[in-house]
Amino acid sequence: MKYGALIFISLLILSACKKKEQPLPIFGQREVVGNDTVYHHIANFKFVDQDSSLITNDTFKDQIYVADFFFTSCRTICPIMKTQMLRVYEATSDIPDVKLLSHSIDPEYDTVALLHSFAERLGVSSDRWHFVTGVKDSIYKIAQTSYFATAMEDKSEPDGFIHSGAFLLVDKQQRIRGKYDGTKEDDVNRLIADIARLKKEYE
Repeated sequence: MKYGALIFISLLILSACKKKEQPLPIFGQREVVGNDTVYHHIANFKFVDQDSSLITNDTFKDQIYVADFFFTSCRTICPIMKTQMLRVYEATSDIPDVKLLSHSIDPEYDTVALLHSFAERLGVSSDRWHFVTGVKDSIYKIAQTSYFATAMEDKSEPDGFIHSGAFLLVDKQQRIRGKYDGTKEDDVNRLIADIARLKKEYE
């Protein structure tokens, strides 16, 4: 076999081994408008975080972020979720364009002052991890219609609320690119890896 043919075959084998990593999926409905595809994105919101700062979509302009829903008095899955979200916080400590956004689904109890104390106990910085409160119906609506997550009052539940343990990965266009079980270490490992994959899309 000629030398040139050997090189060609070697390159084919190399290219097969280096299979191009597929981009993360984009969640939700999409609509074709002319020659463009319009994807589902997070609706406009206004909440207040643990430092009394107004948090809106603009807070996350040109940012990747991970969102979840919780409440501070939760005795079931929330403590596990916060332990796992701390892992995400620590894993992304050197990545300035990655943030975290935790929505309280019990805004009547979870005041700004209480959220501030909660964040302090976790030892996290408000410039990277926002714990937000706001109008209850607005929080429930954005959970269900923007993030496709469960968040509602349910008096039959031990703590009076029901919510999913989902962590949602949101890109710089505010589109959902991944959904993960925030109570499972393996799923959170996958989230951390997917954050790195998503960052590569912007390089």
